Amino acid sequence: MNHELITVIDQICKEKGISKDVLLEAVESALVSAARKKFPENENIKVKVNPKNGKISIHLIYQVVEEVENPGNQMTLEEAKDLDPSAEIGGEVDILQDFEGYGRIAAQTAKQVIVQRVKEAERDIIVNEYSGRIGDLVNGIVMRQEKGNYIIDIGKTEAVLPVREQAPRESYKQGDRVRAYLLDVRTTNKGPQIVLSRSNPELVSRLFEMEVPEIYEKIVEIKGAVREAGDRTKIAVYSKDSAVDPVGACVGMKGSRVQAVVRELRGEKIDIIPWTEDPIQFISKALSPATVEKVAVDEDEKSALVIVSDTQLSLAIGKKGQNVRLAAKLTGWKIDIYSESEYDKMTQKDREKEIEEAIARESRLLEEAQAADAGSADAPETDDEGAA
Repeated sequence: MNHELITVIDQICKEKGISKDVLLEAVESALVSAARKKFPENENIKVKVNPKNGKISIHLIYQVVEEVENPGNQMTLEEAKDLDPSAEIGGEVDILQDFEGYGRIAAQTAKQVIVQRVKEAERDIIVNEYSGRIGDLVNGIVMRQEKGNYIIDIGKTEAVLPVREQAPRESYKQGDRVRAYLLDVRTTNKGPQIVLSRSNPELVSRLFEMEVPEIYEKIVEIKGAVREAGDRTKIAVYSKDSAVDPVGACVGMKGSRVQAVVRELRGEKIDIIPWTEDPIQFISKALSPATVEKVAVDEDEKSALVIVSDTQLSLAIGKKGQNVRLAAKLTGWKIDIYSESEYDKMTQKDREKEIEEAIARESRLLEEAQAADAGSADAPETDDEGAA
């Protein structure tokens, strides 16, 4: 059994990538529990497994004392001298026990412990490996669907693509290959759970990193990405090298790079925006594909008033407000859009209001002046000679 134990442990370590010391330690701890049933009066028991030949030894450890208070782990010096002539007060005596008769118990115990420890070790390996990969892209194969969630085989384990992280109108069947964003690693009662996402904006950023060498080499930086999965994504890009056009790098020759990302996202529209610190320029570009005529910003309120031509208004706002909503998220500014005709009406009303206020102001001043003149005429004249 001893040799077979080591053979099994070696094989498991090789297949599962588990440390041999971890398994041996687990087996030793379990065999201690088995040995306590044989020696219930002994409190300090150690079991050692030889890592080379699998030989198992049981050690009963006693403290040497002048007066025994606990026979389970103490003995007198006289008793200790019979076992070890060099024993001294305060020292320990190790009594080696024969392991014969423990073969069946040891085999059962070892099997149970190894199975349990392998499961725990596999969980630890998965958690440690995939926790360090949060934010990366992973490839997998659809295994099945449970309550709307897709179960994906990603190699060493299974991952879940929850309903809330799926892109609208995307569906898969068993055997389909999927590339997704590794969102989270959670520990549950059933073991680690790897959570994937197909709707997270960072999925788009990672896809561009794969397609655009300049991003991978840190020459071009993605400053921000916002997304309404399945419809449209906006990303802001910036180049650290003035000789490299960040938008052109992301688009690629004849649009090859951006089209590769669009295909992966199943036709989702992507707007690539040049990032700048100037809020007026950034907001203007963020409303792409619409053309902006004028932008006025209030930096204290972080709000912007955008004027577009009448023909560009619907494009600037987008379907159900999608374009302006994404632009606001990307820039971090509150954006109000008006057509030129709407703005002219607003300014005309403002001008008329200003004129009315000016006329009212002049009327009040005239009335006040007339009242002052009337008051002067009604005042009695003073007779300087009579007063004298």
